[in-house]
Amino acid sequence: MSRTHAQIVAELQDRWPEHRVAPSQARVRALCDLLGSPERSLPVILIAGTNGKGSTALMIDSLLRALGLRVGRYASPHLVDVTERISIDGEPISEEAFDALVEEVSPLVELVDAQLLEGVRMTFFEVMTALAYAAFADAPVDVAVVEVGLGGRWDATNIVEAEVAVVCPVDLDHTHLLGGTVAEIAAEKAGIIKAGAKAVLAAQQPEAARVLLARCAEVGAEVLREGVEFGLIGRTPAIGGQVLRLDTAEGPLGDLFLPLFGAHMAQNAALAVAAVEAFLGGKPLPPEVISAGLEQVEAPARLEIVRRSPTVVIDTCHNPHGARATIDAVTEAFDFTPLVGVVAMMADKDVDGVLGIFAEAMTSVVCTSIGSTTRALPAADLGERAAGVFGADRVVVVPGMAEAIEEAVRLADEAGPGSGVLVAGSVYAAGEARALLVRPGADA
Repeated sequence: MSRTHAQIVAELQDRWPEHRVAPSQARVRALCDLLGSPERSLPVILIAGTNGKGSTALMIDSLLRALGLRVGRYASPHLVDVTERISIDGEPISEEAFDALVEEVSPLVELVDAQLLEGVRMTFFEVMTALAYAAFADAPVDVAVVEVGLGGRWDATNIVEAEVAVVCPVDLDHTHLLGGTVAEIAAEKAGIIKAGAKAVLAAQQPEAARVLLARCAEVGAEVLREGVEFGLIGRTPAIGGQVLRLDTAEGPLGDLFLPLFGAHMAQNAALAVAAVEAFLGGKPLPPEVISAGLEQVEAPARLEIVRRSPTVVIDTCHNPHGARATIDAVTEAFDFTPLVGVVAMMADKDVDGVLGIFAEAMTSVVCTSIGSTTRALPAADLGERAAGVFGADRVVVVPGMAEAIEEAVRLADEAGPGSGVLVAGSVYAAGEARALLVRPGADA
């Protein structure tokens, strides 16, 4: 009897999860060797960084498709279903194609498992990464846009010699795995920059910039720096997004509509354009391609409006750097009065740091938890932490996501016109909220 999609996904997720890292590329290399080295059959744009990888990858994907190329994109984590991680031509791989690929590759995975390389069976993320490279080779795609899972140097995605290495802003996150300083974390991210590559660097803190530039000098990589070789010249908030003026390979270019909110998204757009122009060998992208590529970007759960009256917005921010960008963007784009938060977080994150930023803008917060992972901080524990930051009178604890959103909507309704709800604190929380509030194929 054949396995269902749900059973196949459950078996994959029973493997060592992606937050428990076994720092070695031996297993994924072994599997890809058995698959005929699909990762070597196509050019790759590899993206690392603490925040902004996902949205930058989406913009690069859209720009490349506007250029007429067939694009594969590998993302992590997913919001609702693992198929979202592997996209071809802007669409997630179908459940049928994904299941067939897993069934085809499973015997080879078992061969690698039997070797117990570094004492560990293949992890979930390693298998998914190999599946993505295999899917892209089979399609075939003209170029793959690949997000690093964690760090960079030893990440499973980094078995390629990426032609373009993009480094989004580096900040503190996953410090128990990547290091306790920005410089140490930057050193891990810098591992994606290989000899002869083009390194496209977002604006960085000085300690990160020094490490990244030293790596470029060490391996002889060509460097493109935000604020020097490319960048955001200006932006104006607009209905449904913002209008940008960018410094491109051909000089300043304006009147570019981006249907996403916030200064951080505008900077990610500048980074994406520079990455595609680097991929083209420094050849300027035609203005009409940049305009079409940015205008067509869709970024689920990045300040995405999923309900009206009252407006409910969801976002994936999960560390202080991301929370700051999100709150600044919400304030600029929506100016909710009051703003009711629905917050759920992982126990291993900087909970107090994120709550402190949220408390600046959220009038009240509904603390909840995430049912899809054991890493989640229980709602009661999060509520206790929030009370210490917000004050107990501004905190409500509701264990389930559906009930928490219902309570936040009730509070916003009571407050009247101008109120809004922000669901944030975790990618998994955004995924659960999106599954509840967005029907497939429907607009919010």
